[in-house]
Amino acid sequence: MGTAEEIRTVLDGRWEEVRQEVRSRLDPETFAPPLSTLPLDEHRQRTLQAVLELTQTDFARNGLTEEQGGTNEHGASVTAFEMLGHADLSVFVKAGVQFGLFGGAIANLGTKRHWDAYLPGMLDGSLLGSFAMTELGHGSDVQSLLTTATYVPETDEIEIHSPGIAARKDYIGNAARDARMAAVFAQLVVDGENHGVHCVLVPIRDEHGNPLDGVTIGDCGAKMGLRGVDNGELTFDHVRVPRLNLLNRYGTIDDDGRYHSPIENPSRRFFTMLGTLVRGRISVAGGAGAATRTALTLAVIYGLHRTQFHTPDGESEVRILDYRGHQRKLLPRLARSFALMLAQNALVEQMHRIAAGEESSEDAQRELEARAAGIKALTTEHATDTIQVCREACGGAGYMSVNRFADLKADTDVFSTFEGDNTVLLQLVAKGMLTEYKDAFHELDTRGAFFFGARQVTEAVIERTIGGSLIQRLVSGSPGRDGDDALTDRGGQLDLFEDREKHLLETLAMRLRRAGEEGADGFAIFNDAQPHLLLTARAHIERVVLEAFVAAIDGMPDGESREIMERVCDLYVMSTIEAERAWFVEHGRLSAQQSKSVIVAVDTLCAGLRPHAQTLVDAFAIPLAWRETNLMEFLGEAGPDA
Repeated sequence: MGTAEEIRTVLDGRWEEVRQEVRSRLDPETFAPPLSTLPLDEHRQRTLQAVLELTQTDFARNGLTEEQGGTNEHGASVTAFEMLGHADLSVFVKAGVQFGLFGGAIANLGTKRHWDAYLPGMLDGSLLGSFAMTELGHGSDVQSLLTTATYVPETDEIEIHSPGIAARKDYIGNAARDARMAAVFAQLVVDGENHGVHCVLVPIRDEHGNPLDGVTIGDCGAKMGLRGVDNGELTFDHVRVPRLNLLNRYGTIDDDGRYHSPIENPSRRFFTMLGTLVRGRISVAGGAGAATRTALTLAVIYGLHRTQFHTPDGESEVRILDYRGHQRKLLPRLARSFALMLAQNALVEQMHRIAAGEESSEDAQRELEARAAGIKALTTEHATDTIQVCREACGGAGYMSVNRFADLKADTDVFSTFEGDNTVLLQLVAKGMLTEYKDAFHELDTRGAFFFGARQVTEAVIERTIGGSLIQRLVSGSPGRDGDDALTDRGGQLDLFEDREKHLLETLAMRLRRAGEEGADGFAIFNDAQPHLLLTARAHIERVVLEAFVAAIDGMPDGESREIMERVCDLYVMSTIEAERAWFVEHGRLSAQQSKSVIVAVDTLCAGLRPHAQTLVDAFAIPLAWRETNLMEFLGEAGPDA
């Protein structure tokens, strides 16, 4: 097995066989992105056909329990759909709406009667659906949705109604053209009492595709990207459906018209319901990561062959990836993509354990939700930045539609705001950290007591959830932050990332503590601290990502592949520290000399990884048909890379 293949097996992770199946099984004619702009309806039909072909695989069925007609292989399902992110992102998103969001709502919020009635059609494509949560007036603030679902005891029905324009369900995937049913999120009102947001299945079209009475359907039309996805608008004018259409796992209306829930607290009930839908957020991160790896593969290969200006002896032209500036554009981002992919793999494994019933604690579920939010935020942010840089790194060739960067940029741009706006998601991560901190430290009566116990509390809150004993051993054996080799020692690097997170969390808790004082303006205090809050969340996720990278390398045998991966990990560490050098210096974690040495280290690591650049992108193993472009037309003259 060659070096690239050995690294590929590490990157492919637990569900390597699934990734290989997707690479070999899916027909490039159907799943490769179109090489030219298609008319809107033709593109939508092409995308629908690809999704219907996916129904012939087990990819969606793997995401259901055996009782639901599936295989209970949830991690395999998410991994398979992640791979679609290398191909046509419209297919990735439309499949995600059908199987992940619409199907996921039925599977996770419904009960057996819903599973038996609707999941078979969802799986075979005979029941196309949409996920109607977002409204024109409310996106991230789901708890404040305006659409109502009012129980009508006289007819034993639920009436779905949009009380105004702000309640219009907007940007809803599959709604404009193909969906026959919508999973509608609305305020459930029973006997005059609002029980909060619940989900109701609402038919929206008849068998001929015409809107049903009371349902108004609009077409969002062409978008910046994802032209193959038929996003639409839904408005309901007193539309009635049977009471049994309420997805009632967490809240039901009995035969006597009374509301019951296994979770009495409305807020806790709401967040529990949303928590079951975390798979969509995980999938978005996976698709964004895949698209980014495609862009990096194209840009690195181009950089290995494109020449510009002559060597000093005038005998040959210089390949552009030999320029340090070009290396710095691509190789640190390549290292970050490796790190995020390994963190994504660990996240999917964690999701699988919970979905398969191997873990069931509330703490495990909360940790999954927080980590999914953070990794989604960092991965989609990385996609937006990196795809743009890759486009620039290919010059005019990168600007041509045939070379895919236009679609990769346009299709992934929305990933930073759907399945949760990234800023909101990072706040969610930090708030979760603060809650754990508060639970671990009940008595903050005096400033002295706070600083006396703060570090002990932070140690308890910051758990090493990936490779715990390994990470502990490395940190314990590190030379300390003052040592000359602290930056090059793996334990020292881990300690530096952990220390930054701890300091940010401790000082954030101290700032927000004032919000609880009598007469304090809690919102103003929180708002002022928001940049601090976001930085804390980012530091936490970057530490988790590093731990995932270190744990993955630990499982590799000694040899060239492991040595290369160690250097890639070093580049992720050093480039991350370089981006935050000001913080590390200002807070006394790095001396001025150490800060300068980080810059040198990034340069040195880029130079050392340059000979392995082809190997690193080959390890992504993206099928040629999914990255077919005209970038390499000149390779017959350029010859193979030296």
